Amino acid sequence: MKNKFLIAGFALVTISLLLWSCQKELAGNTAGNPDKPHAVTIYLTDHQTPVFDSVFIDIQGLQVKLEDDSLPNDGWVTLAIHPGVYNILRFRNGLDTLFGTGTLPNARVKKVKLLIGTQNSVMENGQSFPLRVKDEDREVIANLDASNFEITNSGQVLFWIDFDAGNSIQVDNSGSGNNNGYRLKSHIKIFTRSHSGSIEGKVLPLAADAIVKAVMGTDTATAIPDHDDGEYKIVGLNAGTYSLLIDGQHGYSDTTINNVVVVNREDTHVPLITLHQ
Repeated sequence: MKNKFLIAGFALVTISLLLWSCQKELAGNTAGNPDKPHAVTIYLTDHQTPVFDSVFIDIQGLQVKLEDDSLPNDGWVTLAIHPGVYNILRFRNGLDTLFGTGTLPNARVKKVKLLIGTQNSVMENGQSFPLRVKDEDREVIANLDASNFEITNSGQVLFWIDFDAGNSIQVDNSGSGNNNGYRLKSHIKIFTRSHSGSIEGKVLPLAADAIVKAVMGTDTATAIPDHDDGEYKIVGLNAGTYSLLIDGQHGYSDTTINNVVVVNREDTHVPLITLHQ
């Protein structure tokens, strides 16, 4: 009887190893062959704006364009999302949300497209303002190359969409009067963690309502430290050396930290910054 259990146990282990080996081989074949179908996962995050309390964006669709002349719809593949109004300022300081999933016929990703609805608005000092959107601005397209997305070991296409709220909202002077509201002309950036880095830290006191900007050449990224603990995080940064500009409010002085080095796949931690009046 003991030998029977040993034989059965050995057979079970052997079958499990064979199944694991087959799954690993299948994943490896998918990851190594861009022409095979790939699962895709897309996250949504936000590039901050210090002007508004909330930014509500009506996102109705998400599509990815693949390089393959044989595909229908000129290679555009529609992915599954939850359409509706997103308060994108919730996704700040490194926070994100699972946004889109699906299966792509291949992994030759060339473009991504957001389809914007008409129910867009902002909150400024407790007052709501509509965001007017021209018809030609309801499709937001970004080009991708190999540095904008990654293929994981399991054969999954993965990237983040960074909605640049600061550069997407413009003063709208199309109406009558001096205060005519705002217009939405969306700007998005596509990045992946394997080809970008981040800067994180804390600014005190909370009363300073600081604004943190990471600057390298013409590239500028903004963070608003958390109102509860002063922590901030700026993600999706290209590797390089940045200057960190901290803008103090309510009489608190500004300060600059130079030579902040960002490395792909890593979080660069900046020591506590304390502003003074």
